[in-house]
Amino acid sequence: MADDEQEDRADALFHALADRTRRDIMRRVLVGEHSVSALAASYDMSFAAVQKHVAVLERAGLLTKRRNGREQLAHGEVDVVRSVASMLTELEDVWRGRIARIDELLAEDRPTEPPEE
Repeated sequence: MADDEQEDRADALFHALADRTRRDIMRRVLVGEHSVSALAASYDMSFAAVQKHVAVLERAGLLTKRRNGREQLAHGEVDVVRSVASMLTELEDVWRGRIARIDELLAEDRPTEPPEE
């Protein structure tokens, strides 16, 4: 995957997970498959609003839907969630490295002997 494509994918994933309701929907569908109507019943918002949240998660690849008769069943994509965790781990490693380097630079700057009075 090209760098731009990878960055676009990361943007879509983090945008989808930036909303509290969508994160809650993800928790539910990672535990088990739920109909969109059952998900909608759990929130104090319209069915259409929940459908929009589900659509954002689906576009990001975090969940998939399948039709079962008249119902749309949503389930979480564990591998995609793991890829988000992997991205966060990479970012953490970068920042830990930067902090370690700052610590090294600060240690180099410290005087080794106490100043004379």
